[in-house]
Amino acid sequence: MKLLTHNFMSSKCLKRVNVGFPLGIVAKEVKEIKVEFNAEFMSRMIPKVDWDVLCTAAETIGHLNDLPRTVSPQFENDEEFLRKAHHVLLEVELVSGELVCPETGVTFPVSDGIPNMLANEDEV
Repeated sequence: MKLLTHNFMSSKCLKRVNVGFPLGIVAKEVKEIKVEFNAEFMSRMIPKVDWDVLCTAAETIGHLNDLPRTVSPQFENDEEFLRKAHHVLLEVELVSGELVCPETGVTFPVSDGIPNMLANEDEV
């Protein structure tokens, strides 16, 4: 699961959950997979990303590296910034572990990079 995907996920489908965002990450296996850089795509995605959540997720799994803690003011024209964002959003992948609801503590397994967000019947 890419961190871009994580940035848009929540557990709001559960009972007793008002927001369900951001999901916590408990990583067992993380890997890096090269993805072709596309500056235009990144420029369009940056405004949609919750940057604080991205930084926290990257730090949690040990891949914050030199990702800036804030979005560059002129990010559309800052290729270095876009490449760093691209790396963390698209090339760092959670292969196995768990996602954790911040309100209930319910866990969702991640296996082979695929999060299983199915809840037990009594939780929905």
